[in-house]
Amino acid sequence: NEGNAYFREKDYRRAVIAYSEGLRKRCQDPELNAVLHTNRAAAQFHLGNYRSALNDAIQAKKLKPTHLKAIIRGALCHMELKNFSEAIAWCEEGLQIDPKEKKLLEMRGKADKLKLGFSFLLPLQERDIKLIFEPSNEEEEISDGLAEISLDGFHSDNAMRAKVHLDADGNLNWPVLFLYPEHEQTDFIAAFHENSRFIDHLMVMFAELPPWDLERKYLPSSLELYFEDEERAEMYKVNPEHTLLQVLQHQRYFVKAGTPTVLAFVEHSPFSKKYFSGKKVHRL
Repeated sequence: NEGNAYFREKDYRRAVIAYSEGLRKRCQDPELNAVLHTNRAAAQFHLGNYRSALNDAIQAKKLKPTHLKAIIRGALCHMELKNFSEAIAWCEEGLQIDPKEKKLLEMRGKADKLKLGFSFLLPLQERDIKLIFEPSNEEEEISDGLAEISLDGFHSDNAMRAKVHLDADGNLNWPVLFLYPEHEQTDFIAAFHENSRFIDHLMVMFAELPPWDLERKYLPSSLELYFEDEERAEMYKVNPEHTLLQVLQHQRYFVKAGTPTVLAFVEHSPFSKKYFSGKKVHRL
């Protein structure tokens, strides 16, 4: 009761001490001990001591395997510790007891998404590819740290519902968007292999002139590609002989919403001269 009073006052350190004193009494009632461990886990959780909180949740579950509060707390701890597979297992265990438990259903979905995200983060980190994440509103009991690695934006469906994926050889294939500002047109490649060159795609895309190119000037040999550094409002010219991976590894390239984007202009056209007027342009 003393621990509960401290907990309500948000004095979590004293709550931990009180619950610990209760456990030292070595009561023979396993249900009461399960509650003490669960409550101490909650207090430790609020202090950011996720490993200690998880240990208490494990002890509570041993004492009372159907104790949903302990299972929810343990799953939350695994989420904070980024043990997403374990979090999923705890959620499934709890859902066997109560298939409609809202917190477990929501957490199960988030854990699935974050587990998938982490499987992609490693190859991205290995390649030094930088992402811009969309903000996400995580569950109140999950710390802001997880929001930073939420991949809502990274995996968001684009117009063609394509997503970056690893192929059987461990190579990344990206959805890539080409923008043609002069005509307000776009092209979309659903799976651009990271080791493919831009010129190879341009040769295929413009093997036939697009219907909107009435002046017949959009030829692979006459196109210039750029990416924009939005933070600095600067443009970088892309060498068409470069691969997608070479461009994505540039120190100022940031992949937004999971879809790399490049802009295409006709070389020395009046529109491109006007577009770049007053802009700082870097050549790769």
